[in-house]
Amino acid sequence: MREYLLVLFVAMATTFLLTGVARQVALRYGAVARVRTRDVHKVPIPYFGGISILAGLIAGFAVASSLPFLGDSLQVAHDARAILIGGVVICAVGVIDDLYELDAITKLAGQVLAVGVMVVQGIQLYWLPLPGGIFSPPPAQLAVLTAGILLVSTNAVNFVDGLDGLAAGVTAIGAGAFFTYSYLLNVEQNLDRATTSTLITVALAGACMGFLPHNFFPARVFMGDSGALLIGLMLAASTISLTGQVDPNAVPYEVGGSSLLPALLPLILPIAVLAIPALDLTMAYVRRTKAGRSPFAADKLHLHHRLMQRGHSHRRAVLLMYLWTFLIAFGVVVLGLQLKWWTALLVLAVAVTAILLTTGLPRRRNGTLSKV
Repeated sequence: MREYLLVLFVAMATTFLLTGVARQVALRYGAVARVRTRDVHKVPIPYFGGISILAGLIAGFAVASSLPFLGDSLQVAHDARAILIGGVVICAVGVIDDLYELDAITKLAGQVLAVGVMVVQGIQLYWLPLPGGIFSPPPAQLAVLTAGILLVSTNAVNFVDGLDGLAAGVTAIGAGAFFTYSYLLNVEQNLDRATTSTLITVALAGACMGFLPHNFFPARVFMGDSGALLIGLMLAASTISLTGQVDPNAVPYEVGGSSLLPALLPLILPIAVLAIPALDLTMAYVRRTKAGRSPFAADKLHLHHRLMQRGHSHRRAVLLMYLWTFLIAFGVVVLGLQLKWWTALLVLAVAVTAILLTTGLPRRRNGTLSKV
């Protein structure tokens, strides 16, 4: 655990220190988020926060490779390198988009390239935990499924990047939840604690935490597509890499027994971690296509926009999104690993709190407050 904490702090410190430099570079080259009708910021904000996040990930991986525990695993080194290469590719695509505003098809092609780089190097699903048991489809089918998951995750996080600090905070919480599950699973089942999923998630959480002081409302720098695409890809890749390093036979699996839920967590948790971004992505797709518009056509009807329309402030809307992400992601982990009456009661209490905080605020109408 000490080595993971070191990676966390190195990634966090590197990102924090280099974000100011990235901001100056963005200003010099004109990579600035100008104010548009769908935006909530009032003045132009520089991009390139994704570059500092990538630097934090690289620093975290570099430190891990020199440590006696994490650096001893050839599998972790190979997978981390493959994931990092894919991250560099997609960050470069995001940088170009931040500078020149690529069209949707070109951006998607860049994402496919980054995903393909990772899949070709072995970052893909190897088995699926289903209610009927462990299922291992043909490698070609798993490769296609992996690519689909990576692309959806990448764009889901990009869609939710609409308020100061939102994407970074949601990703940090999701990465923290998956790190907790992955590490505790390895400890409980006496498996190798040095895995790619734990390394990636702890480094990603650290990088996002290091970026947040610069990005939380009022933001001085945005991560831009270079950051949103990167952290979405890293989050999905970390969950997928788990199946390549954990023997499915080592995970307790009894259909109808108490160990069924923990065994299903590798399938459920990635969905839970990305629940809020994925819900926002799905709603946006349905909303826009139903209106006869392109699913990539931006609007101001995302979940975070709706919270602000209810009368929540910018900061409160972001914090509520954090709370819901924490509830879903850590709730699944807690109930999956420790299904007891008191854990169920705890999760229920947090859920009730989240509902009350979300719906109980008066709505603003014409400068006055009226009860919802």
